Amino acid sequence: MGAGDPKSIVTYKEPGLKRRNRALSVLLEMSRFLSSTLELVDLLEGALDKVLSVSGFEAGRIYLKDESSPYLMLAVHKGMEPEGLERVHVNEGFSGKAFRTRSFIARDVLELEDRKRAALLQGKGFRTIVCVPLIFADRAGGVMNLATGKPVRLKPQEIDLLTAMGNQIAVAANNARLYQDLKHQLRVLREKKEMIKFFAYSVSHDLKSPAVGIHGLARRFQEKYYETLDEKGRSYCHQIMRTAEHMVALVEKINAYIAARESVLTMDRVDVAELLDGIRVEFSDVLEKRGIRWIQPEDAPEVRADRTALARIFRNLLDNALKYGGDDLTEIRVDYRTTGDEHVFLFQDNGAGIPSEAREKVFQVFHREAAVCGGIEGSGLGLAIVKEIAERHGGNVSVESRPGAGASFRISLAKDFSGDQSGAATPSSMHHLPGLNRGGSR
Repeated sequence: MGAGDPKSIVTYKEPGLKRRNRALSVLLEMSRFLSSTLELVDLLEGALDKVLSVSGFEAGRIYLKDESSPYLMLAVHKGMEPEGLERVHVNEGFSGKAFRTRSFIARDVLELEDRKRAALLQGKGFRTIVCVPLIFADRAGGVMNLATGKPVRLKPQEIDLLTAMGNQIAVAANNARLYQDLKHQLRVLREKKEMIKFFAYSVSHDLKSPAVGIHGLARRFQEKYYETLDEKGRSYCHQIMRTAEHMVALVEKINAYIAARESVLTMDRVDVAELLDGIRVEFSDVLEKRGIRWIQPEDAPEVRADRTALARIFRNLLDNALKYGGDDLTEIRVDYRTTGDEHVFLFQDNGAGIPSEAREKVFQVFHREAAVCGGIEGSGLGLAIVKEIAERHGGNVSVESRPGAGASFRISLAKDFSGDQSGAATPSSMHHLPGLNRGGSR
């Protein structure tokens, strides 16, 4: 029969496989089961059930190596009470030998050197013990013990099948252990994240009140005793007030950053032209005083976004340009472009620019480049907030710049973004904090 002969085409039918090749059928069934769960105990119990059903043994135990001790620890058992058999030293008995040598062992219980264990097994009604090493990645991870009250003479094919099933169980058990470790690590990370979040909320909330109090007391002290203070006293009073103001601004920026990361987004249709008009009016005094032109696109669209968050993007970028653009800053421009699946806004200025070595770091939390910031006060959170908001809207932010030639920030938002609701709601005070329209961005 040739390869192209239709009669040579064989249709695969699983019931036929069981008749043609029982061992292969058993391994296929075991493989399917082992791929159905990653819960270690469920996996081992089901696997042991299947081994007992095809091998004819009456009872079984699966031991896994304890990583922190020289013992094999009982993981699951079937058909017998495990009392007295909960753990096995790797240098003891048939199980220890099977583990150490990675060898299949079948012995009469009476051949055990440990007479106490032999009597224990005999008292449970067992005569023959089979130990199957559980091998994965060329190392043993445990042992599967099978027991029966009858004498057993295994054929080579049966030994091969039990060995192959043991290897399957070993690989699946290792994967399940890795899965459990990963779940544990994720749980620990979530707990740490919640702890850090709680700490950030607490610190930012608890710091603001005393900072405001210090500022108020310093102001009252200055108002009442200013004339009686000498020059040094007046200087100290002024420094206390400035430090308190900076503390309040920093706490508010921390709150804004937490809100940008964690608050639930309220998605709505936002008229970007109207939003930019409002921001221009908000900053009109400083723009006029410094003679800076504000140019915004005539074709600014409506976008689906969180209005408060989107306003914070443009507000932080404008504040950033004003603060770090330098004396030569004369123009700030917002342009709009559209791609197939993104809204793209370009926020450009012709100010001092950003050194190339600083461009990759400006979006990092609390990063303030000395070459850019000089002696200008700031929190190092403004651009980090921009980054968080853009990413939570399915987009991103990047910057192109060179010293003396201004900076161009590219902000993209996904057009079909329905809203990231994964963030945890934050205290309402974080959404409408006084003074958020100002304060250092970098």
